[in-house]
Amino acid sequence: EYNYISLKRIDHFYSSKPRSDQFTILVSGIPASAGSSFSQAVENFFTEYHPSTYLSHTVVRRTSKIQSLVNDAEKLYRTLGRLKSTNSQQRQKREGFLGLFGRKVDLVDHFERKLEDIEDNVRLEQSSLGRQEIPAAFVSFKSRFGAAIALHIRQGINPTEWVTERAPEPKDIYWPFFSASFVKRWMFKIVVVVAYIAVTILFLIPVVVVQGLTHLEQLETWLPFLKGVLSLTFVSNLITGYLPSLILQLFLSIVPPIMILFSSMQGSISHSQIEKNACTYLLWFTVWNIFFANVLSGSALSMVNIFLEPKKIPGLLGEVVPAQASFFIAYVVTSGWTSTTSELLRLFPLLYSFVQRLFMGKDDDKDDFEIPSIPYHSEIPRILFFKLLGVTYFFLAPLILPFLLVYCCLGYIIYRNQFLNVYAPKFETGGKFWPIVHNSTIFSLVLMHVIAIGIFGLKKLPLASSLTIPLPILTLVFNAYCRKRFLPIFKAYPTECLVKKDRKDQDDPTMTEFLEKLATAYQDPAMTAARYSRNDDGRSSPLLRGVEV
Repeated sequence: EYNYISLKRIDHFYSSKPRSDQFTILVSGIPASAGSSFSQAVENFFTEYHPSTYLSHTVVRRTSKIQSLVNDAEKLYRTLGRLKSTNSQQRQKREGFLGLFGRKVDLVDHFERKLEDIEDNVRLEQSSLGRQEIPAAFVSFKSRFGAAIALHIRQGINPTEWVTERAPEPKDIYWPFFSASFVKRWMFKIVVVVAYIAVTILFLIPVVVVQGLTHLEQLETWLPFLKGVLSLTFVSNLITGYLPSLILQLFLSIVPPIMILFSSMQGSISHSQIEKNACTYLLWFTVWNIFFANVLSGSALSMVNIFLEPKKIPGLLGEVVPAQASFFIAYVVTSGWTSTTSELLRLFPLLYSFVQRLFMGKDDDKDDFEIPSIPYHSEIPRILFFKLLGVTYFFLAPLILPFLLVYCCLGYIIYRNQFLNVYAPKFETGGKFWPIVHNSTIFSLVLMHVIAIGIFGLKKLPLASSLTIPLPILTLVFNAYCRKRFLPIFKAYPTECLVKKDRKDQDDPTMTEFLEKLATAYQDPAMTAARYSRNDDGRSSPLLRGVEV
């Protein structure tokens, strides 16, 4: 399967149109020299050492202030559009506190003056951008092979200067990355690690509560005044069957945005890398807090024993994992079936849009509508976790398999519709999420083998337990082979593919136009004309003027 996906990645590369990120690299650590700018330093360096392949470059500037002003201008522009469609009486508002005191003013004139003030501030900030260069630039080349050579070969004697890395697509760039200094990004990485550990520990609180609900005797000990209510069959079935997994799912729903925040704070340059990192964080967070924390929370010292006595791990897992089969069957129904069917309705985005129109005065604007993209960082971990449940429980509690089969069938039908008719890709990675899927599958297989060894040991079947021991070893050997054989294709395309694609593009008449556009492809969006303000003579002028790079 790894081979199949890698071949699909190569086929996608051959069939794709020329993309900016295939011809461009990001160069950081540009050395400063007296009397010349970073832009001049980049041009001189690559003209000298890459004369036949160097095409152009775009130096990165700090535009966070301009971007903030442009965002304010866009909000005012939309507000003006709504006000102009209302009658003159609705445009009147008092200047004083909460609009209750002071003289009445025309909101249209008021917001137009504010828009002009913002435009003046933008032009003032724009005039000083030449002094706000940072030692980083997007350098474009005439061929993919030329970009690959510059990417993988050290450019300078000093390894901290002229550092190269792969450039993402222009629409995939996370521009706030450049607003933070190196020291700030380094400190954020430490903060994220500490915060991730803290969130993981804090999430054990709802896990303990959930496990208390699954054991009525423990719940009666905590809350003795509920003994009469818990004696009712309907109430006891609801509390022990459906309610625990529902509560756990509600708590888990707040975790994906937190993981996206952690990933963005760590200094990722692209949205795709942010989602990929968040996908990994959320996957292992789910495996630990939903699987291990639930199966081990029945014993107070179970988690501690894992670290103190590693030899007892198979026996411990073989004892506690089968006991949680009914809980995970209910979890598949509440989390899997419910989330998949709600995906078809998209109820939460609908309610959010309704609240915006009702309470925030936002109207439907086709120009401001953004087609949603699938949240890979939350959907992939959910699917892989259900895959882990299927692999580990198929021989312990086969009853879970029909529920997982229904989930997979629903997911295929619903997400096929969403991909074709609802979602639009926000970025293109060419299958780079697949190694996460493969690693998760290997982990699930090894975990299943360890549980099987523990169960055979508990049942006093030494022969079966001994015959199972080579399985996790062979699985890890197979994983090592896959990493050597297929993983490099997901990190970089080989020379054979790059040269073939470059030769094929030589006969493409649109390549000349593409290379011309490449010179401005990596310009900061804050430097492009975003909105229009109205001059005194009634003509429109761009809010931002172009800046030479």
